[in-house]
Amino acid sequence: MKIIDVEREQINFLKENGIEDSSIIIKELLCFLLQVDKVYLITHSNEEMDKEVYIKVVQNTKKIVGGKPIQYITNNQEFMKMNFYVDENVLIPQPDTEILVYEVLKICKEYSNGVNILDLCTGSGAIAVSLDRILRKNCVDAKICASDISKQALKIARKNSENNNANVKIIESDLLENIEYKKFDIIVSNPPYIRTDEIKNLSKQVKEEPYIALNGGIDGLHFYRKIIKEAKGYIKNNGYLCLEIGYNQMESVLGIFKENKEYKNLKQVKDWSGNDRCIIAQKLEW
Repeated sequence: MKIIDVEREQINFLKENGIEDSSIIIKELLCFLLQVDKVYLITHSNEEMDKEVYIKVVQNTKKIVGGKPIQYITNNQEFMKMNFYVDENVLIPQPDTEILVYEVLKICKEYSNGVNILDLCTGSGAIAVSLDRILRKNCVDAKICASDISKQALKIARKNSENNNANVKIIESDLLENIEYKKFDIIVSNPPYIRTDEIKNLSKQVKEEPYIALNGGIDGLHFYRKIIKEAKGYIKNNGYLCLEIGYNQMESVLGIFKENKEYKNLKQVKDWSGNDRCIIAQKLEW
C-alpha cells in the first residue's frame, strides 16, 4: 500500500473507535516508524510502504485504540519546544503545564544575581530541564534541582537533562525528606492531584500513566497540604512556592495556603483554556 493509503486507512480506524486527533496521532506514528519528518509524508505520499512497516503501523494503531498513548509508543513528547523522553514510568508533560514554567520564568527576573530552584515531583524532568535551558540561554546563573520518590522517574529525568544538554541536579526524595533545609529561592511543583475515586473514571489513555503520579489522595489535596506546610522551611525569605493545580481546586488550595499563614501575595493563574491552573505564593519573612 502507498503511504497515503495507509495513513487514510489508519485515521479512519481510529475515528471509528472514537479516538480524537486521529490524523495527528497517525502522522506521528508514521513519522516514528518510518523515521522521517512530516514533510516526507507529503512529498512521498505515493511511495509504497514496506510490508513489515505496515504490520507495525497496524499493531501500534490497535495499541492506541486499546488505550496506549502515542507518546509511550514514540517515547517522545514536545514541551516548551524541546523533546522529552517518556515511558510508562512518568506522566506525559502537558501543554497546560507550560503555564507554570512561564510563571517561574517571570519570577526569575527578580534574581539578577542568580537563582536556586527546586522542581518537586519532577517526573520526566520537563519543568526542571526547561527552566535550566531557558535561563542559561538568557545568561541567568541558575542552579536547578529536581526530585522525585520514583527511581524510574529519576532515571528518565536524568536522561532528559542529558539529552537536552541541561545541568539539572537529580535527587531521590519523598517530597522534601532528602532536601537541604532553607536553600531555594523558588520551589515549583506539579504534584499528583487527582482524587483517588476519580482515577477509575479517567480516559483509558490517562489510566496508562503511573498511578503514583496521578493519585492525590481522597480529596486530591494530600500533596498540597504536605508541600505547603513543609516548603516554608526550604524557601528563603520572600522566596516563592509555585504550584500547578486541578481546574476545580483553586479555592481549596488557596484555603490551605491561608490556613498556614506563612505566605503572602497569593496569585491565581489560568491556563490557555481559561481554567484555573496555578497558584503562586511568596513566603513571609521569618
